[in-house]
Amino acid sequence: MKLNKLLVLTAVTAMLGTAAVGCSDNTKNQAGGTTDKKAPAQELRINMAAEPPALDSSIATTNPTFTILNAVNEGLYRLDADGKPQPALASKLPTISPDGLTYTITLRDGLAWADGSPLTAKDFVYAYQRTLDPATKAKYATMLAWIKGGAELNKAKPEELEAKKAALGVKAKDDKTLEITLERPVAFFTDQLSLPLFFPQKEDFVKKQGDKNGADADKVIGAGPFKLEKWDHEQQLVMVKNDKYWDAANVKLTKVTVNVVKDPNTALNMYETNQVDLTELKNEQPKMYQGKPDLVFKKEFVTAYILFQNKKVPAFSNTKIKQALGMAVDRKTFTDVVLGGTSIPSTGLVPGTVSDGNKQEFRKVAGDTQPPFDPAKAKQLLAEGLKEMNLTSLPKFKLTSDDTDTSKKSIEFIQAQWKQNLGIDVEGEPLPFALRVKNMQENNFDALIGLWGADYNDPMTFLDMWLSDNKSFNYMDYNNKQYDDLVRGADKEVDLAKRSKMLVDAEKLLMSDASISPIYFRTRPYAKKPNVDGLILPAMSKEWELRWVSIK
Repeated sequence: MKLNKLLVLTAVTAMLGTAAVGCSDNTKNQAGGTTDKKAPAQELRINMAAEPPALDSSIATTNPTFTILNAVNEGLYRLDADGKPQPALASKLPTISPDGLTYTITLRDGLAWADGSPLTAKDFVYAYQRTLDPATKAKYATMLAWIKGGAELNKAKPEELEAKKAALGVKAKDDKTLEITLERPVAFFTDQLSLPLFFPQKEDFVKKQGDKNGADADKVIGAGPFKLEKWDHEQQLVMVKNDKYWDAANVKLTKVTVNVVKDPNTALNMYETNQVDLTELKNEQPKMYQGKPDLVFKKEFVTAYILFQNKKVPAFSNTKIKQALGMAVDRKTFTDVVLGGTSIPSTGLVPGTVSDGNKQEFRKVAGDTQPPFDPAKAKQLLAEGLKEMNLTSLPKFKLTSDDTDTSKKSIEFIQAQWKQNLGIDVEGEPLPFALRVKNMQENNFDALIGLWGADYNDPMTFLDMWLSDNKSFNYMDYNNKQYDDLVRGADKEVDLAKRSKMLVDAEKLLMSDASISPIYFRTRPYAKKPNVDGLILPAMSKEWELRWVSIK
């Protein structure tokens, strides 16, 4: 955001905020008494560090996108404060067949899109078919491939497309009844139906927008508690209450303003001057709020890591070189210096408290699978790796990340560690979020700092990304048949103890091969105005949940 635009925005927001506060003060009436305080305006103002790419639930992959989509649209279920699915567009939890394969779901009466047109079970059928259509190039199509016939549709040739769509295991039995049949039982599938990937889509609207679907406020339509009224790119998104929402009577907020603010100092200043009600705290900022009711924490199933592109950089085909780069970074000091000590240094890829799928925590079962910080060993491994590659020095490469303040500090810290501990110079490449994501998805980078957040509470959401044939998420072109066999085997294994062990062994192999080097498990501190009630900071997929928020 340009400084002059930000200052104008800040000044205007401050004036509006002051007016709202002034209106709620006690005032004396003509008789000398006092009137009651007026109810506070049900308006929420939030800072977000990155703008979402297109708000299209078929192609969405990022946290900002999921967050906004979750506000302006809705799935069959919505996760509550405890992460449990509650009926949303569905009237009740699904009826599941004894074999765990068929889900029969009844929609609520009178559902409507934000434009007032009826929403029916066919809108879910269209959405799932569109996401699995190869032409859509949906990164998350692999998750919808859990549906019977989904994988076949996703690989269909043009002449096979309509037949594969008709054969897909999702049917509108009537306007209010949706039937979904899976290829195999998925214990957490009801939870998954709360993800934007499983949201309905309005066919005539989507087709009218074409490849611009979700790109601007007038190209977004949903059936959620809010609707997108304005989108000034890289500056601000404004959402207002959707009066066509099925439970509009119980949605308290009338307006939500989301400011795109990359600089954490600017973001904090906006909070302290009462221009926003919620902002993430970065670096040393959380220490300012110790002991204050404003400080809240978002405990996430999120891992930050460095990816090494195996095909683009020939040196990264050598395991010892990648191991050296990973072991040369002091993860504990990183979290203290860059993140203000709020997150946890990684000990593997799957973050703490994620289930192993067998009623235990994966990290406790797996232990520490990531090599510890060891600069002497790292230097030795680098020398051995270079010798094996017939190199006298490591060729120049770039380290890419976002252009936010924290991401720039992350690049600088790792550059310094590699210089100090390995004697190598690396060029930093901070990019705008959308461009960084684009380059990452096109495997167009040398080394890249990224993050992955769980889509469900199971280690598979962190491990199946790196299958050799996963064209959607294997950005580093990792290829190991033994790893593929372990992950694919776990995907089919019905003995939960055996499945857990296979996933543990897969993570150990991935950490040993070192194409991905985790840095930390993320816990994010926020400053939240104490009068903001009902806000949920989910562990997965979304930044925040506004459905039940009110201003006290």
